[in-house]
Amino acid sequence: MNGNGISHEQREGAAEAGSREHPYAPQPGDIVRDVGCRRVGQVMGHVGPRYRVRPLNGGCQWEARAHDLAPAVYSDAMSAAVAEANAQSRWGL
Repeated sequence: MNGNGISHEQREGAAEAGSREHPYAPQPGDIVRDVGCRRVGQVMGHVGPRYRVRPLNGGCQWEARAHDLAPAVYSDAMSAAVAEANAQSRWGL
């Protein structure tokens, strides 16, 4: 795992995600991209088909459907980190 929480396996797995026979089943701790709301976060858990996802730098969790989640690639996590840094500098958070 590197400094931003994305493992080498997750980066490689994201490239193969579209070719899998079985849908992606996120596990707690996985860094994911929610294609439904275009956000990146960490899976905290799930109940049935609904997953709880938390922004990488903290904040309010949101619910996502399993079919909307995909493994995050390195650029997804970096984009989220840059957006958070920009918000902090702009609003002094």
